This record gives sequence, C-alpha cells and structure tokens, in this order.
Amino acid sequence: MRFQSPRGTQDILPTQVHAWQHLEAAFREVSSRFGYHEIRTPMFEETEVFTRTSGDTSDIVTKQMYTFMDKGDRSITLRPEGTAPVMRSVLQHNLCPAGTVLRLSYTIPFFRYERPQKGRYRQAHQFGLELVGSGAPTADAEIIEATAFFYKKIGLDVTVSLNSIGRDETRAKYRTVVLEHFAAYLADQTEELRAKAESNPLRLLDIKDPAAKELLQDLPPITDYLEESSRADFDTLQGLLTEAAIPYRLEPSIVRGLDYYTGTVFEIESSLLGAQSSLCGGGRYDGLVQQLGGPALPAVGVGMGIERMLIALEESGRSPVAPRPNAFVISPTPEVAGEGRVLARALRAEGHNVEIALEAASMKSQLRQAVGSGARFALILGPDEIAAGTVQVRDLDAGSQSTVARSEVGASL
Repeated sequence: MRFQSPRGTQDILPTQVHAWQHLEAAFREVSSRFGYHEIRTPMFEETEVFTRTSGDTSDIVTKQMYTFMDKGDRSITLRPEGTAPVMRSVLQHNLCPAGTVLRLSYTIPFFRYERPQKGRYRQAHQFGLELVGSGAPTADAEIIEATAFFYKKIGLDVTVSLNSIGRDETRAKYRTVVLEHFAAYLADQTEELRAKAESNPLRLLDIKDPAAKELLQDLPPITDYLEESSRADFDTLQGLLTEAAIPYRLEPSIVRGLDYYTGTVFEIESSLLGAQSSLCGGGRYDGLVQQLGGPALPAVGVGMGIERMLIALEESGRSPVAPRPNAFVISPTPEVAGEGRVLARALRAEGHNVEIALEAASMKSQLRQAVGSGARFALILGPDEIAAGTVQVRDLDAGSQSTVARSEVGASL
C-alpha cells in the first residue's frame, strides 16, 4: 500500500514553496505598512467558539467542521475560519481596552470538510486582517484599501463588490421581507433548508438553486431598508473608496456565509478566476465579541484565500519564479574536495547560494549535478587552480568559461 495525502489536502513541494514564501513576505510587508501586528492562535478551539459565532444552522457548523472529543471529554474543533479564534484571544487577554484600536494580522491553515475543487481544499490557507475597536466607516475603508494594496503589490487587478446588511433593526425588517418573498418557494423545500432560512433568511440571498436565483431578481435590496446611520456610513464608505481610487460595484446579493456579519460586507474578485471569481471576502462583525461573552466591541476584517490567489497569479503569468543557486563548486579529485568546501563557505558568507558535490565523482558526473541543481555557474577548483590561486568559472547558461582570481570569484557571479 502506498500512502497518499488525505483527500482535499496537498503537499506543498520544494518547487512550489517559493511562491508561497513570496506571498507571505508581501503580506507581512503590507500588514506592517498599515500598522497591523501578527497574532498566532491555536489550530483548534473549543467547539462552542464556532457554534456561537458562525450560526448553529450554518453549513460550516452542520456539515463542514472537523470536530472530535478529546481525552478529557471536551468537544474540540479544528478552526474552520480565522476571525472567531482571534476575537476569542482579544477577549481572553483584554487586547483592546475601551477607547483603543487594535490592528491584527495572521497567516493560518483552516479546515472544512467540503467537496474538493480547484482552489478549494479541506485544509486551505488564508491571510487575515482584523481591525478592532472602531465602528467608523474609515475602518471598513482601511481594511478594503489594505487588501486592495496587497493584491496590487503581488500583481493582481481586482474589483470590490460591496453591500451593507445594516444594524439589527435593518436585518429584523428585512428578515420579514425575505421570508414573505420566498414563502411559496420554501414550502416546497426540505425541512433543513426551511430551518436555515428561518434561522437566518439572509442566507437565501446566496443560494445556488436557479429557481431561488430567479426570485432574487424581484427582491428589493437590503440597502432599501437601511436605517439612517447605516445609510450614512455606507455612503461615507463609498466616498472613501472613490477617494482611494479603488474600483467597486454595489452587489446586493453579498451577505457572506457566516452569521456574525453586521453592516458592511464585501468580496474582492479577479476575472482571472472565471465563474468562481471571488478571491476573498470580509466585513464588519460588531456583535461577535458579545456572542463570546464579552462587551460590545466593533470590529471589521478580511480573510484572503492563498490557494486562490496562487491560481490567479498563474493564470496571469505572474507566478513568482524560485531563485536558483548562484553556483555549484566542482572538485575534480578527492584530494582537493576540502578546498572546494572552503570556497563554498567563503561565497556563502558573501551572500551567494552555493551547492557542492557531497561525494567523490568524476568531473563529468559533477557537471551533470551542477546542471541538475539549476545553478548559473559551475566553479571548477582543481590542483592547478589551487596552485595558481584561480577558479575556472563556467557559465552553464551561455556555455562559456573563464579563469578568475579566487579572490574575485564572488564579484564575478
């Protein structure tokens, strides 16, 4: 039997890791520029952290979570998303006292049992930003601007799809509107779907059934029901995005898949991903800390799927190229292998990436190793070169070779 990685997971191979590291470095740089500080939370949490916040009838809770009882008879869940664990940590450690603003970033794997498809895995990865302590639309704008800035930095053109689902009173009014509009449709559906609709009617706005999608055409948008303060905030946000030259469109069907969202919700899309064009999504979640037993604490955030941005970069022809070794040191005889190692150490100290042959082999064999390593140069250091204080530098791309003083090899690479 030959073991393979579990269904819905992938090994990130040495040839692929550089692209991930490139994105991780870009995310760290952008996060720092906007004043965000990294937080790291456990890979698993008490299950109630997610059932309280994500909605106990949501697909994530009912179908997708990896949940188990540990040896202490506690219900534990591998995190299916990043925001709830971060806010649990904020509450536990009192990271955002009243009157302060907290900016957090993270890079995580997360776990959902769903059908694997292109760019979607059972273990996937995301970057996240959370801005805690401000209910102002400028906070929403900053999260969107930082996200758009990051995508621009890595070479992706994106568009923001924007909506507002308002405060509690807006959603209470709209619940009735949606349930009345879908009443005949729901009468013919499963008990499970009816229960989900009753728990959170806004989920019907994101349903995939063509019959339901047709009904959406005649449904008034939730923005028609925004109370005055939410309308003012939403208008201000649009003005801030225009000021920042961030392209956006209003999309009333966006509600996001987690029940903790309030106010602004958004998705950021790339045409390079085809029908499944969403790169990331986020929004405001002012009630989440209260759901975890804490005080009222406004917050807004975003989660950016890494696998999907890698696909978009590949489609655009902008996938990061892994750096190659500068040089491969060849020692033609075992007697001079020690000098080859000395040369390699000196070049590494100068900042060059250098490989060497680990075992005695013929010159021809070592040249094959040099080509296989991907190095640009083969550095040949035999007895004659040692005596003369030189190195034969062979350009493996051009096929040319020159003699260089040993003290100047680093500068010649």
